[in-house]
Amino acid sequence: MKVLVVGSGGREHALVWKIAQSPDLTALHVAPGSLAMAELAICHPETKANDLDGILALAEREEIDLVVVGPEDPLAAGLADRLRAAGIATFGPSAAAAQLEGSKAFAKDFMQRHEIPTAAYAVFEEQAAAHDYVDAMDRPCVVKADGLAAGKGVTMCADVAAAHAAIEEMMTARRFGDAGDRIVIEQWLQGEEASYYAITDGERILTLAAAQDHKRALDGDEGENTGGMGACSPAAVVSEAVEKKILERVVHPTIRGMAKEGHPYQGVLYVGLMIDAAGDPLVIEFNVRFGDPETQALMVRMEGDLLPILDASARGTIDEATAIGWGDAAVCVVLASGGYPRHYATGCEITGLEALANAHDSDAAKGSFVAEGSVSAEGSAAAAGSVVVFHAGTRECESGSGYETAGGRVLGITARGKTVAEARARAYSAVDRVSFEGMQFRRDIASRALGR
Repeated sequence: MKVLVVGSGGREHALVWKIAQSPDLTALHVAPGSLAMAELAICHPETKANDLDGILALAEREEIDLVVVGPEDPLAAGLADRLRAAGIATFGPSAAAAQLEGSKAFAKDFMQRHEIPTAAYAVFEEQAAAHDYVDAMDRPCVVKADGLAAGKGVTMCADVAAAHAAIEEMMTARRFGDAGDRIVIEQWLQGEEASYYAITDGERILTLAAAQDHKRALDGDEGENTGGMGACSPAAVVSEAVEKKILERVVHPTIRGMAKEGHPYQGVLYVGLMIDAAGDPLVIEFNVRFGDPETQALMVRMEGDLLPILDASARGTIDEATAIGWGDAAVCVVLASGGYPRHYATGCEITGLEALANAHDSDAAKGSFVAEGSVSAEGSAAAAGSVVVFHAGTRECESGSGYETAGGRVLGITARGKTVAEARARAYSAVDRVSFEGMQFRRDIASRALGR
């Protein structure tokens, strides 16, 4: 099977890394890809993820059998529709279905129509009305840009003053551009967050493992919301009983509701959840693609072949797919540029990756290290305890040797272990080998899981 993955970040690197292990694969292409991904696939840096015409032309030229769309922007723009209209099997929802992520107001209204549990909310296009609303609430709330904002268009507001400031930043200063022209203000939910994944062909689903993202920039869930500073899987808060509630109250009603409204949902449904003290799930958000950095942890933990499942989703044959198996645990720690999620420098040389690649089992991490996303000798993520470095925002140094920073989130150091504690220790041991100017990361990834 000839496969084209669309995207260039850490999520796409993890998907490429896993797809590359499939015995069904005959050729793997990535557009635009990255230098790190070039070790695993043929990259097409001239074709950007949002270039719908270019992606279609590339898929036709290379006689691609399956396109796997990584980022949300091209999905919201209708890439899956364009490809399917040309007869190319595509993993990812239509533009109409992608509204679940593309518009938070759409998602909230959809949940209300289908009685899917979520926080109380109101939608505003006028600033004055929004300010009046938070004054009347007079309690902590969450202010969200309605449109796509790379996971960062959410502000947790502990008091009314913070809510007013968030409204101004989104609607007046336009920090998130057009995405903030309309905003959603909602109840601040209490509980523990989790990310739940299911792959669907529009009717049937195949469940994946749950994960736990760490959105805030600083330890202790302090600081601003980011695209994600780390993740672990499994998510201890998602017990068997909680998972049953998630499926019955959220996942199945969502898939049925989208089909009923004329927008059958194909691809991966990522549900961001708050699990309250009673173990009841409430939806924080929907995403219409794999999460980042949860995907890094999921791919390293996953056993078996991902490619046939992606293909079955695209072709409407999920019922024929084989369920995925899972290793015990995986943890991903994101290394970010100083100043992220706001202003940050790029072009900083990254050191330690070569040493990480050459580390051996006798080292402090007590695991085999696999650098830059290459496949281990065992051919999988495999060796329990291995560490994989996924590149999110890197490029080749000007000297032509090694990597330098090229984004806010730079690397995802991802480890697998027999327990979350073991995977976490291996990940942080590897983190301590890597450095670049201004490097920031959280030291408490997976701490909630350890505390349960």
